[in-house]
Amino acid sequence: MANETKRIKPADAFGAVRTIDRRTFGQLIESISDLISGTRFYYLLLGLGILLIYIAAMFGVSAMSRGYREVYGISREIPWGILISTYVFFVVTSTGLCIISSLGHIFGVKQFLPVGNRAVYLAVVLIFAGFSVIFFDIENPFRMAIYNIISPNFTSNIWWMGTLYGAVMFFMWLEFIFLLLHWHRFAIITGLAGLIADIAAISNLGAIFGMLHSKEYWFGPYIPIYFIASAIMSGCAAIIIFTFLGYKINNEQMDRPLESAMQSIAKLAALMIVVLFFFTAWNVLTGLVGGEGKRMAILAMLKGPYAINFYVFEILIGMVIPFVMLLKNRFKDMRVLFTASLLMIVGIFFMRYDLVVVGQIVPVLYELDVKEYSGLLSYRPSIHEIMLCIGGLGIVATAFLIGEKVFKGHKSYVH
Repeated sequence: MANETKRIKPADAFGAVRTIDRRTFGQLIESISDLISGTRFYYLLLGLGILLIYIAAMFGVSAMSRGYREVYGISREIPWGILISTYVFFVVTSTGLCIISSLGHIFGVKQFLPVGNRAVYLAVVLIFAGFSVIFFDIENPFRMAIYNIISPNFTSNIWWMGTLYGAVMFFMWLEFIFLLLHWHRFAIITGLAGLIADIAAISNLGAIFGMLHSKEYWFGPYIPIYFIASAIMSGCAAIIIFTFLGYKINNEQMDRPLESAMQSIAKLAALMIVVLFFFTAWNVLTGLVGGEGKRMAILAMLKGPYAINFYVFEILIGMVIPFVMLLKNRFKDMRVLFTASLLMIVGIFFMRYDLVVVGQIVPVLYELDVKEYSGLLSYRPSIHEIMLCIGGLGIVATAFLIGEKVFKGHKSYVH
């Protein structure tokens, strides 16, 4: 199969179009027929994913018609809730997948080549899922999209976030198409453009938090760097999970190159766990000797209402247990890699939630001795918010299941 790969050397784009292998269209028809020939269990999972999307859409429509203030747990004091943290979870994981894929077919690290196609596809899916969730957090998303184009604000980090992630989605979708067509030179060019846009987008996303003077817990230059490091960890965990599930769904055995790739990715994930552990430790230590606002937020995690989230989910489930499992197993057993990665993803979701919410629970005017609030603010997600987040997971699950059949398990070949 690898010998059938064509190296395109066109004089221009029009010349490249004329070189398309006609068998590609036949392969697409064959892939669609594969989608129809799935097992009963496969269609049960696919139907469940579609059902989750439908139910979440109904809750979204209900929220838009009744008003977000009526059905969401957010308030004037805490305007960012679980929808924002879930959006961050999706797009940061997408960046991690983009980085993983680029290590193979852009930077030539052969160990990562077997997961390249699947990583690119999932990166696009996760960005779309993130956009779908945040769609219902914006009061008028259609007007926002229009004015993002006709009235850009180059001094706004949020404007740059939407623009850069839109560019990421465009370039990575092109990259995936070029990979399917075996136009590897074009895939490298668009993949590199997508990688640059993605790193810029995630660092800008971190700047949205880090440049808020009124939120001492967030303010500083470190969150953009934290997002990039944690993106690699979440991207490693995601590609291990979806690759393992993909081969289970297709009832296939992993070949040796793919097992080696999974082991290399697991080692990279373990390294990122160590990096994030020390980042978290120093964030806590510096917060305890910082201003009163950040100290209060840190204490809310150490011995306050967010202590369970921090100790159980972030530290124990998200870092300690997976790290011990990976080292004890020596990165060999695929089932252990899958379980450890699943635990990491759960922990990372709570990391995103705590980052967003804990940064807002200290009243803005607390240090000015304004007594409007006697203590920390509180936030609890509503059923509408929770169902919209589950709907985002439904989008990822549905797209993953369809992609496994239509694109034949995203087989990648050395080029």
